[in-house]
Amino acid sequence: MTATAVGIIGLVVLIALMLLRIPVAISLMTVGFVGTAVLNSTPAALAGLSSQTWNTATFFELTVIPLFVLMGNVAGLCGLSRDLYAATNALVGHLRGGLAYATILGCTGFAALSGSSVASALTMGKVALPEMERYRYDKKLAAGAVAAGGTLGILIPPSTGFVIYAILTEDSIGRLFLAGVLPGILLTVLFMVAIFIQTQLRPEIGPAAEPKPLPEKARVVVRAGPVLAVVAITIGGIYTGFFTPFEAAAVGAVLTVVVALHRRSIDPSNGYRAARDTIQTTVSVFLIIVGAEIFSPFLALTHIPGDLAQALSELALSPVMLLFVIVGVFMLLGMFLDGFAIMVLVLPIVLPIVRASGVPDMLGVSPESSDLTVWFGVIMVIILEMALISPPVGLNVFIVKSVAKDISMGEIYIGILPFWAAMIVCIVLLVAFPDIALFLPRTMIQ
Repeated sequence: MTATAVGIIGLVVLIALMLLRIPVAISLMTVGFVGTAVLNSTPAALAGLSSQTWNTATFFELTVIPLFVLMGNVAGLCGLSRDLYAATNALVGHLRGGLAYATILGCTGFAALSGSSVASALTMGKVALPEMERYRYDKKLAAGAVAAGGTLGILIPPSTGFVIYAILTEDSIGRLFLAGVLPGILLTVLFMVAIFIQTQLRPEIGPAAEPKPLPEKARVVVRAGPVLAVVAITIGGIYTGFFTPFEAAAVGAVLTVVVALHRRSIDPSNGYRAARDTIQTTVSVFLIIVGAEIFSPFLALTHIPGDLAQALSELALSPVMLLFVIVGVFMLLGMFLDGFAIMVLVLPIVLPIVRASGVPDMLGVSPESSDLTVWFGVIMVIILEMALISPPVGLNVFIVKSVAKDISMGEIYIGILPFWAAMIVCIVLLVAFPDIALFLPRTMIQ
């Protein structure tokens, strides 16, 4: 049996294991270990299993994960996320569709604290959905805003998705974080445009809330100030070169705890929950990275990435056409697989294809340029966001359903469609204007 045939069998088995709900990390480790043993030797597979586990556990750059996760958990459990929603609600809630706008803006702010789409959707859903229900918002609009807004958690830094991508591509975490800022703001605006169009066509689905008195607006905005300051310090520190991403993670975590202590919103109970959730999330992400590091050598032994790159280059597709073929494949996989699973499974195959295509020429960079890797990372993370709200496996949809049990799955998926379209528009704009993603990484102070 040829190496390519073994590789195809391995990919089929991997997808089957994931569809059977075997954890992504375990699926990757199993297929990677067995495949390497078949194509190389059992001692080589055992050596890879031990060395990759140790290398991941001792990889200094991964310290950003527990620190940023802790920052988000403290913010969520200690009520700091409610301050963000209260501030955005006070500013825009009186507009038609204003509570949906406030939900998107609140998710944007919380995304800059948590780095997790699931945490953003869950936390903001608990705050925003009851408020929209009180004003009789259309269920589809309310659910769609929470589910889509939550996806910003893996685009706006700090992003767990970017950390995993950086490890897989051996690129700069700091550059990837900065690359997500402007696309994150762009996608936030596009989500709000989607809400605006819907409420203009059907005003009854998003009635205006009662306007808040000016003193109350000032009070809630001031209360949210320290939370926003933490975000500005961490991201601004990375951009100016004052902090490395690892130092920024430590500073952000400490400042968030200080804010929570100052407000007396943290106690032994929620402090313990924040620490426990941080450990669980960190272990889960580390295992996925270990699995990816074990699976990647097996995939390299199969020669599948190189063979596909050569086959696609012979088709002579234009760079834009190739990109949208790749996007289409990702979107299809997103209907069945977890977003991180897609990244780990497909990135080692797709990135060589992108480098061997005309895409680098379109961007004006070399095939091995970090700019190419960073720009494609933003594209991939947005596709992962789409996977989070794609039927039938969209994780954020199940999160919204767990918060709002009276909303059917069908209503949630219908409500998501306008936001899904906004994500496609965002990808098109990033292809047409790559500097949206590359401006901040190119101008950051090293």
